Amino acid sequence: MTSLPRRVKSEAKAPTSEVDELPSFLNSSSESEEEEEEWEPKSKTAKRPRLLKKNEVKPKKIAAPRSRVAGKKVKKIAIKKEMDVSLPIAPAEDNKIQLQKEENVGSKLNTLKQMPLLPKKPEVSPFQGMNVKNLESDEKPSTSAPVVENQVKHEKSEEDFAFDEPPLKKMKSATSPEGKPVKSLGSNKVKEEFEMNWDIVQVLSDRTNVEPWVCANLIRLFKEENTIPFIVRYRKELINNLEADALREVQQTLEELRTVAKKTHTMIQKLKKEGKLSGCLFTSLLNCRTLEELDHVTTPYKMGSKGTKAQRAKQLGLEPAALSLLQSPMALNLFSYIRPNTKGLANIQEVEAGVQHILADIFAKDKDTLDFIRRLCQQRYICIQSALAKVSSKNSNEKDIDKFQIYHEFSCNIKNIQHHQILAINRGENLKILTVKVNIPDGVKNEFCWWCVNERWRPKQFLKPELMRILRNSVEDAYKRLIYPLLCREFRSKLTSDAEKESVMMFGRNLRQLLLTSPVRGRTLMGVDPGYKHGCKLAIISPTSQILHTDIVYLHSGQGFREAEKIKRLLLQFSCSTVVIGNGTACRETEAYFADLIMKKYFAPLDVVYCIVSEAGASIYSVSPEASKEMPDLDPNLRSAVSIARRVQDPLAELVKIEPKHIGVGMYQHDVSQTLLKATLDSVVEECVSFVGVDINICSEILLRHIAGLNATRARNIIEWREKNGPFINREQLKEVKGLGPKTFQQCAGFIRFNQDYIKTFCSNKKTQLGSHTLFTKAGTQLTSEKQGKKKSKPTPSASYQPNPLDQTCIHPESYSIAMRFLSFIGGNTNEIGKSDMQQKVNAVIQKEGLEGTAKRLNTTVHTLQLIIDGLTQPEGFDIRTDFDKPDFKRSIVCFEDLSVGTVLTGKVENATPFGVFVDIGVGKAGLIPVRNITESKLSKVKKRRSLGLGPGERVEVKVLNVDIPRLRITLDLIRVL
Repeated sequence: MTSLPRRVKSEAKAPTSEVDELPSFLNSSSESEEEEEEWEPKSKTAKRPRLLKKNEVKPKKIAAPRSRVAGKKVKKIAIKKEMDVSLPIAPAEDNKIQLQKEENVGSKLNTLKQMPLLPKKPEVSPFQGMNVKNLESDEKPSTSAPVVENQVKHEKSEEDFAFDEPPLKKMKSATSPEGKPVKSLGSNKVKEEFEMNWDIVQVLSDRTNVEPWVCANLIRLFKEENTIPFIVRYRKELINNLEADALREVQQTLEELRTVAKKTHTMIQKLKKEGKLSGCLFTSLLNCRTLEELDHVTTPYKMGSKGTKAQRAKQLGLEPAALSLLQSPMALNLFSYIRPNTKGLANIQEVEAGVQHILADIFAKDKDTLDFIRRLCQQRYICIQSALAKVSSKNSNEKDIDKFQIYHEFSCNIKNIQHHQILAINRGENLKILTVKVNIPDGVKNEFCWWCVNERWRPKQFLKPELMRILRNSVEDAYKRLIYPLLCREFRSKLTSDAEKESVMMFGRNLRQLLLTSPVRGRTLMGVDPGYKHGCKLAIISPTSQILHTDIVYLHSGQGFREAEKIKRLLLQFSCSTVVIGNGTACRETEAYFADLIMKKYFAPLDVVYCIVSEAGASIYSVSPEASKEMPDLDPNLRSAVSIARRVQDPLAELVKIEPKHIGVGMYQHDVSQTLLKATLDSVVEECVSFVGVDINICSEILLRHIAGLNATRARNIIEWREKNGPFINREQLKEVKGLGPKTFQQCAGFIRFNQDYIKTFCSNKKTQLGSHTLFTKAGTQLTSEKQGKKKSKPTPSASYQPNPLDQTCIHPESYSIAMRFLSFIGGNTNEIGKSDMQQKVNAVIQKEGLEGTAKRLNTTVHTLQLIIDGLTQPEGFDIRTDFDKPDFKRSIVCFEDLSVGTVLTGKVENATPFGVFVDIGVGKAGLIPVRNITESKLSKVKKRRSLGLGPGERVEVKVLNVDIPRLRITLDLIRVL
């Protein structure tokens, strides 16, 4: 039995695609679809499988021992063995251990090579070169792959990726006393539920430009249900210090690859059941890396398919003639296939056409041929073109057509086209306003045809002129009818997929910037929801977000002077000097009204200022069940004014109540995959809430559910426990909450804070209260007079319910022992956390020992030690949002007509897109800074930036370049970031 055909690496990247939503241009498919492969060149041809002799008894298949990793109840098919090309992850000092492990694996694989995989019922191919080795051995679906199983079983060790190991089962060692995963994990080979002919780690690394060992670590971390905030903060050494955006990209790409593998194996089972699965088709399916490739291979076999021209020609018996033309053309006589009474074989022209269709099908589905044409296209100028559709004027109005004016005659190289241009072209095509095509130059076709005829598919013998003509026509037919449409779909799918991902990532970056806007604390605020007919809704809230007063004033119906007296009385009564105006209907008129009163010092002695905030989503939230539960006695119109004021006081706590897609800081958000958009935005919200942290004893349920590891049910259980038993004393007490197991506790514990002053006061009052009140013993057992005799809550014998000063820091409980050793090492104590004395002691030790030396002395990693130092030295109540911009408060207004070229203004970024940044300069219409005007020299050197760009909330100084009054367009130039 020969070995399986070796895997050929594709140098050209196949396009990626969204799983749940494909663009309209992918709905149409060419006639090129892959079925049984009849012939391949000699270098690619596999021998027939060994048949049983007449008196030979078929040996019974002995089930291979099932390892824990491979013991899943999943239908599988015997997978072909691949050469191990994995890269080592272990550092230099662990190379010896790793090499020994790889040698053991190699010896095991050499033994396994001799284990035959005999088919139950051998199939005889109708032509030379059919490969049936890959077919299933039994009629029933196999649940084991012997080679893979034994390999995984042999490789299993403490440091390997064991996906079936329970979460948190980490071995402590001398180099990792806290039980954290370590970098030396032995091998990049990982076991997936659905095996393919490609290494998922390597493909993931190629598509995301992340090191293979990092990808392997991330696959394991995601498999263990670790959240992105937890990985980014507490597993830096395993991910090479990547940021959350890069982790989200890896996670999304991993899901795409797993979807391809899952659908591939589903199709394999279906085709096997229908009796259509051949060896070559099986190999082709396992080679698919994208949904487009899978669709290209499987379309001819879908139910209801009429079959391709090649399939119909095969049914007429022309397959031997096509194969003979390539293998032994001297013995080929096409006239012998003529059947005057049979359609398709009536004359020599129909016979030649049938042979041509079969050859074209063979060429179009050959992997080497497709790889060559893809590499060729990468070296040539391929452009995408759009034009105004001929029928668009009849079905669309002029306004919609004008929106796409720049794309009526548009052409751009696919390597240089911008993401927003792709999304705009796709939208115009979906609206039937534009027609789009991909233009591949004729030189690509000419070089491809020459290569096929003279190299790849060159016949083994001399060809007669008439047969050479058939071969050339077959190559041209394969390119024009099958390969060219496939390339066009791949190019457009790749461009669309990349554009959608960039749009979603841009939305996520803008959302993060908005959520992390610095809060305005210690102020009493008046929120104003502007309106005309129904008046302006007012809400005054205290510095602790309590609603003090609500009202309605009619500023734009001739009663402005009388209403000014009411507003002044309210501001003086509640000592409120800050007005927050929503940017909705009547915003400009309301702003002008307040600016006029402020300039006249009408509110003296108060020095009143105002700011404009986005009210996107406020109306939706005001009628939501959460708003009704939070403010049951308020009218929905007044709830929006409360929400507007709270967006300035604590943007994060207020904006998490709204669906992220309603906040309105994205680009083409309705044209991208809604599943991908929701997953990304939810992940960004979770990241922001977790990194800011929440006080477990005062935060709301809505805010708590966005902490890493928690959900709505667990957040509700925490609130119920808090209401029933009083405030939490320390992090260990979280383990008593229903639904918070070890994994959940690990994910959320580091992001939950405790106000130490409040807890100390509570504990001092609790010492004198026993009876029916909750009693916390040193052993950690909770006793109440009501619960005596009933089932006890979840025991935590190791807990000591005393306030722990480390609970107010970002240090994870798994590192508390290291933190205490570090405190002893520097001569400090927990009472000095966040004070200047602690900073001085830490600096003295680090200057003397160095960060790496101290980490080595404490038997921990540099990243963990740095996190401990940050937690010990940050002042109490530290908030990462203090480094971000605050709202821009104003006292006067600038009109649109006052603008002139060269005017220098300050403004606040509203939205960021790939083509530029929109800035609110206070004239009612945002100006655009084109992306070409945003350079690195103009950006702030102090702030740590994720990319070369600006985000919502940043204050900038700009200069007016152009004012288009009729079209209300303002073009700006960035001077500097404030």
